[in-house]
Amino acid sequence: MILAQISQSAFPSISWFAIAPEVALAVGAAAILLVDVQWKPRTRVLGYLAATALTVAIAFSIAQWLKLDEILALPRDEFFKAFLPFGQMVALDASSVLARLIVLAVTSLGIASGWRLFEKLGRRGAEALALVLLASAGFSLMASSVHLVMMFLGLEVGSLSLYVLAGMTRERKDSDEAAIKYFLLGSVASAVFIYGAALVFAATGMLNILQIQGVLSQTVFTKPAVLLIGVALLIVGLAFKVSAVPFHSWAPDVYQGAPAGLVGYMAAVAKIAGFAALMRVLFSAVPQLIADWAPIVAGLAALSMILGSVVGIVQDDVRRLLAYSGVAHAGFILTGIAAGAPAAPAVWFYVAVYTVQLVGAFAVVATLGGADASRSALSSFAGLSKSQPLLAATFSVLLLGMAGLPLTSGFV
Repeated sequence: MILAQISQSAFPSISWFAIAPEVALAVGAAAILLVDVQWKPRTRVLGYLAATALTVAIAFSIAQWLKLDEILALPRDEFFKAFLPFGQMVALDASSVLARLIVLAVTSLGIASGWRLFEKLGRRGAEALALVLLASAGFSLMASSVHLVMMFLGLEVGSLSLYVLAGMTRERKDSDEAAIKYFLLGSVASAVFIYGAALVFAATGMLNILQIQGVLSQTVFTKPAVLLIGVALLIVGLAFKVSAVPFHSWAPDVYQGAPAGLVGYMAAVAKIAGFAALMRVLFSAVPQLIADWAPIVAGLAALSMILGSVVGIVQDDVRRLLAYSGVAHAGFILTGIAAGAPAAPAVWFYVAVYTVQLVGAFAVVATLGGADASRSALSSFAGLSKSQPLLAATFSVLLLGMAGLPLTSGFV
């Protein structure tokens, strides 16, 4: 009952508590760069710093989850200061804390699977580690935002970090191509998102997601075209991040060209934040317009499932196969979002399970082909069960899970 007894003057501490995991990640990234510049230590030392930052961030996230009921039990006049700190820009609720925990779990797995890459990069390994932490901080902040401007800032911090990570092995042409394509298409998607936010503001006069919902519940729009176009553009901007059809064209090339050790993390963390933001916008800002946006989301889901499954069959590169599998899975997840807010727990379970499977699958690819490699021909996996049976079994279980076969998490 500690938080229930906190006085009015102590609420800033709850505000900082709400973003403590992101602060820990940002401080960890800065510490890695400063230590590298000052002492030029081995990559292992920088890994310890990254592990420390992640441990602190996970500890804060678990503490948030444990204290959530006490924070939400604060009196009504104090509720918004505790629950929506920093001018109601971010939220401390079950959705934001769960998103943080999934992002941090994926980040830990991503660093572990890409460790050989960090070592091969030499001095640039510090930059790569720092960018991973910054990307996680940005996407975590994006998932917890209840203000469209703050959501956009988190999107940009995370996206810019991933653009650089995609081209981190700059000696390889495929890596450079992946970075350029990701940057150009990602910039367009970001512009579409912020333009959608501008149109929503023009229609409602609000950028805060909960205030937008309040305006919609009290106002009857006789000509809602501007609002509907704005919501549609927000969906398009976020659909790019989750690689939903027809905004998926970047995924196969980026997955194929980016360093094998990091591509699993890059794909997973962007999907987590993208789906979290999409649910925040649709379920919290415009639930009254579900009759308008649900058909759009359902159409994206159908196209993603069909195209991802059909085109994935003919791929001869494992990475492109996993990319189109990701497109299909994005469609499956979007079916839950199209169903509305009651489906949120199922969507979160699917996102958590699939992103862990995705990082694991790419970790196997990186182990076989090299952490800094580009492309992974399907033919190179022939005979894997004889040469490396344990790795083959692990890969098989992960793929069966993605297929949703019984006894796997994908089936659940």
